[in-house]
This record gives sequence, C-alpha cells and structure tokens, in this order.
Amino acid sequence: MGERSENEEALLMKCNVCGSNLTSIKTDLPFKVSDTTIVIVKGLPVFQCDNCCEFLLGDSVIDRVDAILSKVDTAAELEVISYAA
Repeated sequence: MGERSENEEALLMKCNVCGSNLTSIKTDLPFKVSDTTIVIVKGLPVFQCDNCCEFLLGDSVIDRVDAILSKVDTAAELEVISYAA
C-alpha cells in the first residue's frame, strides 16, 4: 500500500469537537514545562479544524515534541525552539 500525504490523511480525519474536516498546517504552540518555564515550538505540523480551530497532533509529532521538551533548560522562563531544527 502507498503512503498517504498529510493533506490526504487530514481530509479523512474529522474534528472530535464539531465533526468538520481537519487540514494539515504548521503553527507555533506554547508548552508549559515547569511552574516557571514556557517553551514555544515553532513550525509544528498539526491537523486543524476548518470550523472551530481545534487541533490534533500526530503520534510522531508528539514523540518529537516530548524529545524536544525533555532537553529544555527549566532555568529559563521562555524558550523558543524550531520543530524542524
């Protein structure tokens, strides 16, 4: 079987909140990693609802974000990291 592109996969996915179609986009998202530290991950690939803007992260993206966040220096209050780097 051939692999589907992200856009084809998103077209098959429906929003858990409103049932509308999801679209594959890249966006920046904040993650709170400690009481005083926030990390913004830039260029994160997500599936976003065309109607209500709810979003989903794929399993491989979550694994990569976990790896990125595990290396963050929690002494900093704010850190900005590119997903692609």
